[in-house]
Amino acid sequence: MLDMGDLKIKSPLEKNRFFKRERLSISQKEAGILVLSSVNEDYKVQITANPFQIELQSKAARFYSSVPLQNAGREKQEDLGLWQEKFGRFLDIKAHGPSSVGMDFSLHGFEHVYGIPQHAEALLLKNTSDGDAYRLYNLDIFGYKIHEKIGIYGSVPLLLAHKPNRTSGIFWLNSSETLVDISTKAAEHKPPGCAAESAKQREVPLTDVRWMSESGIIDVFLLMGPTAFDVFKQFAQLTGTQALPPLFSLGYHQCRWNYEDEQDVKAVDAGFDEHGIPYDVIWLDIEHTDGKRYFTWDKKKFQKPQKMQELLRKKKRKLVVIVDPHIKVDPTYTLYSQAKDKGYFVKDRNGKDFEGICWPGSSCYLDFTNPEVRKWYGDQFAFKTYKGSTNILFVWNDMNEPSVFRGAELTMQKDAVHYNNWEHREVHNLYGFYQQMATAEGLIRRSSGKERPFVLTRSFFAGSQKYGAVWTGDNKARWSYLKISIPMLLTISMAGISFCGADVGGFIGDPEPELLVRWYQAGAYQPFFRGHSNIKSKRREPWLFGKKNTQIIREAIRERYVLLPYLYTLFYRAHTAAEPVMRPLWIEFPGKIETFGVENEYMLGNALLVHPVTEQEAKAVSVLLPGSEEIWYDFRNFKRMGDPGILKIPVTLENIPVFQRGGTVVPLKTMAGKSTEWMIDISYELRVALDTEACAVGELYLDDGHSFQYLHKKQFLYRKFTFHKNILSSRCTDESGKYRTTCVVERVIILGFGQHPTSVTASSKDGKEKEVVFTYDMKTSALTLENLALRVDADWAIHIN
Repeated sequence: MLDMGDLKIKSPLEKNRFFKRERLSISQKEAGILVLSSVNEDYKVQITANPFQIELQSKAARFYSSVPLQNAGREKQEDLGLWQEKFGRFLDIKAHGPSSVGMDFSLHGFEHVYGIPQHAEALLLKNTSDGDAYRLYNLDIFGYKIHEKIGIYGSVPLLLAHKPNRTSGIFWLNSSETLVDISTKAAEHKPPGCAAESAKQREVPLTDVRWMSESGIIDVFLLMGPTAFDVFKQFAQLTGTQALPPLFSLGYHQCRWNYEDEQDVKAVDAGFDEHGIPYDVIWLDIEHTDGKRYFTWDKKKFQKPQKMQELLRKKKRKLVVIVDPHIKVDPTYTLYSQAKDKGYFVKDRNGKDFEGICWPGSSCYLDFTNPEVRKWYGDQFAFKTYKGSTNILFVWNDMNEPSVFRGAELTMQKDAVHYNNWEHREVHNLYGFYQQMATAEGLIRRSSGKERPFVLTRSFFAGSQKYGAVWTGDNKARWSYLKISIPMLLTISMAGISFCGADVGGFIGDPEPELLVRWYQAGAYQPFFRGHSNIKSKRREPWLFGKKNTQIIREAIRERYVLLPYLYTLFYRAHTAAEPVMRPLWIEFPGKIETFGVENEYMLGNALLVHPVTEQEAKAVSVLLPGSEEIWYDFRNFKRMGDPGILKIPVTLENIPVFQRGGTVVPLKTMAGKSTEWMIDISYELRVALDTEACAVGELYLDDGHSFQYLHKKQFLYRKFTFHKNILSSRCTDESGKYRTTCVVERVIILGFGQHPTSVTASSKDGKEKEVVFTYDMKTSALTLENLALRVDADWAIHIN
């Protein structure tokens, strides 16, 4: 049922989707015990029959797991509520009887564990011995509480364990309600001189993890690493990599429940131009439809949707509309009548169409677990079927946990029945995953397989990264929600879904101007960047909070647009190598214990460290710049920071601290445009930050930004920039790429350059050489090279003498 492999949207790692196989041979066999070893004895597996347990050892790590299987006999089960349960007025009939599966893992040597999104919780998973277990059960929770272990909109049953010399993972492939208990014991050292005291006899840290799922089978993968990046690749070989997003979707998105009508859309669009603020996409929530009938338009408010889209197209912008999974019960509504006639709705336990209440009132729910339903649903996005849609219209799947307003826990009853007679309890956490799959594939077919889709989903599961983006749901306009959004996004990113974000400003309530400014500044350096607000919230377009705040927000959004070449390159790495775009510090500094619990700052790729300001009226923040051997530079004023460690950094409202790591090259645009499409021909700047060896390296990925030609016709450009021995060179990283561009590198800024050069020359592959105009700042040791006009798609070198 968990059809994770037969997916039509292929990921670059799929050709290597099966792990390297190692032959195991029997090295020990006795009564009730079997030991298997790899050829070079890197791994040993010991299987014990009674009690059943598996112990997995490597030279660097040891896993121990036991399997407590529960399958109670029938007698007296009625008394225990195992064949039926009541939740208030709801009765859950367990037609197949009680079933649950569980497994215990002991992670030897580990005390830092991460993952299993989605929870509004800290980055480091907490000990649950004295409280609630982490729950994985997708639910619509409006204004969810912070620091609670209840599951919210999405679930990825992946847990990561890390220690200085190793990262490992556990992927528990089960889509039913799941609880995860964690018990962590820190290392205990015997006092010196103690008889038991020796290196081997000292206790090591130990983390016990118990997985318990309501139903299903035990289907579990141990990801052995040994590095975090190895674990990410191993997980991607099972579930796929992040889809390469169309470039426009990395720009800024303006959303509200709801923009009232076509005139409102036109006025908001014009407002961005009037105030000089870039943006790419305007969004329409449920009120744009004809009575909450999806794939339709309100006949009064949106009379000419194609004309509205043509106006946006001329501005080189896009439209996103909401398409939820519930279908209004209305025999005159074509979508409903067709689905009903074809038997495409989820059934109740009596075989009738399941009905629940959602935005349209009485609604039925499409059974996306059925491949035929997914194909039919995807076909609804065809231009001839979805009247009023054009090729600049993209999609937002909301309410797909699924949300049922008068259901138990506001979701579908567990005894509802899906395709092939699977109960809803078995597939609950997959419902939104399958809707997003159907939507993305429908958008691709709409373009005859030529154009990349953009689909945002609220509910998700392992593998959702192959179909688009996710966000953190209905957050509140409070400082605490800005603060918690950072570990929430980091956790989602570590679970394979790089394209994630939080609603800027908070969906619920009205942010004070300072909070809104700080949220824009954080969002500009996060993967998915959307401002969104509730129907009861005051209007909050970026120019409505006074001239000063408008200027600061404008600058934050412009910073985002200038950063897009770097961000797009990071997404290509996520797409091809499963590297998270936004990552916790410990992933880049795996041996630095001081980074293991840091959740108020993060790395964007390997080059930028971002520290959002999440405290009201902050005058300074404490920033950890990790790595005693590292050099860090202020990303804006180019100043080299003091020795790494915890630094107190003064802050003003104008911006948040961002630092570039020595040894990196960050590609930028020299200026922002009105939208991403306006910026295609804008020249590039390279920000070269030197390390202790006066070296640096970086990459730039480039393609047409919207089609699959990068995949099918090798229409891409992948360049590598290297600074070594006072020479900055550009060369091709992947010779198979055939994309061509007339764009040039116009400016290079080298940070930490030790002395004033006497001359600078640039030479191209054909041997032509020219003098380069430069300036050197003695205070910051920044060397700026101007008017370079060096082609992005050509080899060249800059020599500094």
